[in-house]
Amino acid sequence: MKKILIIAFYLLSVSIAFGQDQVEVEPAMQDPKAQEKIKNLRIAYISDKLGLTSEQAEKFWPVYRGFSDERKLLRLEYAKSRRELNAQNPTPEDQEKQVILGLEIKQRELDLEKDYSGRLMKIITAQQMLNLRKAEGDFQRMILQQVQQRRMMQQRNENIRERNQQLQKKN
Repeated sequence: MKKILIIAFYLLSVSIAFGQDQVEVEPAMQDPKAQEKIKNLRIAYISDKLGLTSEQAEKFWPVYRGFSDERKLLRLEYAKSRRELNAQNPTPEDQEKQVILGLEIKQRELDLEKDYSGRLMKIITAQQMLNLRKAEGDFQRMILQQVQQRRMMQQRNENIRERNQQLQKKN
């Protein structure tokens, strides 16, 4: 399993390197192949960290995907609302509405998590449920580190190209 994860992370870093020409890309606009690879990596990583049996995995992943999809929709709703807020000169009323919406979405996300936790506890053990939160956070941190490392390498390569061009102009 570790070999699979190592290979998968290598493939992920390569796919991120090719798909990251635009520094700030909205999730909906990311390369579908990269999204699919990340999704598969998440499945492998979480399955490994939770130690899911094949029977558990068969029942767990459809429920977990449903939870993830609904949580994603809530977060997109909030992000859309923030984008629509007049960033240059928001009125106090708009700011108050944004705060209230943020709290409502957090509550809906908590309710969603309670509902799905109950469903998941029928499939996995309490220990696996506790490990799930940690595995999700660890996976996100790992992906962010990969992206940051890739961005640093891009910046380094750009700096080298600029220096080479300056040296060529001098010569």
